[in-house]
Parts: sequence; structure tokens; C-alpha cells
Amino acid sequence: MPVLMPTAIEGRVAGLFVNHDRDTDLESAPLNSVDVGYEGFIGEAHGGLTRPSCSRVKLQYPRGTEIRNTRQISILSREELDAVAADMGLDTIAPEWVGANLILEGIPALTQLPPSSRLIFSGGVSLVVDMENGPCRFAAEQIETHRPGKGMRFAKVADGRRGVTAWVEKTGTMALGETVRLHIPPQRIYEPALKKAR
Repeated sequence: MPVLMPTAIEGRVAGLFVNHDRDTDLESAPLNSVDVGYEGFIGEAHGGLTRPSCSRVKLQYPRGTEIRNTRQISILSREELDAVAADMGLDTIAPEWVGANLILEGIPALTQLPPSSRLIFSGGVSLVVDMENGPCRFAAEQIETHRPGKGMRFAKVADGRRGVTAWVEKTGTMALGETVRLHIPPQRIYEPALKKAR
């Protein structure tokens, strides 16, 4: 019996970006298409099958521990990014400024996608959603360089609207304008964890 179910929700690829050198800065460069391997977008500095652990998983591992790279690709929603910009009093936040790899249009509440959801693209690539991507000071600092006096509000304003991270399940080529369908696993609340937290 299938567990992952296709939904009627379909989006469109509105932006593709690669950061070639994360040590230089967070900003990524736009592309019309990108080759996608099991390590992520080819040429992306966040790619690789493994990565050193960071602050996102500091309660699980000492910083720098080699772990599986489920943060290969940073996905943001065009609609959510526009809403964050408006709430910050900006005309726009360019996806490049916040290190986006993939901008999608038409997937409602993208940041709330359940972990293990699949995004299956018309060109054949499939991405697995890992988890919500929390806003960070690096994105805020990058926005600040382009819009002085505004950037440092990003972490607070973008909370719950910063997109998700994902890893590659099926390789191929992804192009601007292609469509993507959302597939989701069963939706349940894990009650034991909620009871322990009380």
C-alpha cells in the first residue's frame, strides 16, 4: 500500500540559484537550468552526500560532526518571500540575498510542508523535504548590505516563512518554468512527545 500520496497541488520553478563559494558570502547566482546529482545542485557549495553538523542540529551532535547532508538544497516560496519583504517595508528580497537554490510559485504554505514530502518535477527530478529552514543572521546580514537599516529584522519577520531544506532522491536536470507536484506522507501528530513536553 502506498504511503506517499500525490496531491492536487502543483507549483512552478520560478528561480534556480547556485552559491559556488559559501566562504565568500551567502549570495547565490541565478541559472536557467541546473544539473542535479545525488549530492545536490551541481556546483552548489552546500552540496555533498555528507556535511559537518552546524547550529541547526547542535542538540544532536557536537559542531563539525560528519552527518548525512539533508540540507543540500534551500527551497523558498515566491509568495512567502514577497510577504516577508512587504512586512519588512521592502519592495523585494532577492532570492540570491538569502542563499536560495530554488524558488517555487504556487505551493501554498511551503514552509509548512511535512518532512518527507516529495517535490516531483516534470523534468524527472525528485526532492525530499527534510525540514523547515530557520531564519539566520547570515541572511539578515546579506539583506543589510543591499538595504541598510532593514536587514536585521529578517530573522524575526521571516520566522515560519523561510522555506525548507531538501535532498535529492532522483537525479536529472531542472529548468526554469517547469512544473512540480507535491506528494505527502500521512499527517499525524506524535502525541507522546507533546505529553512529555507538558
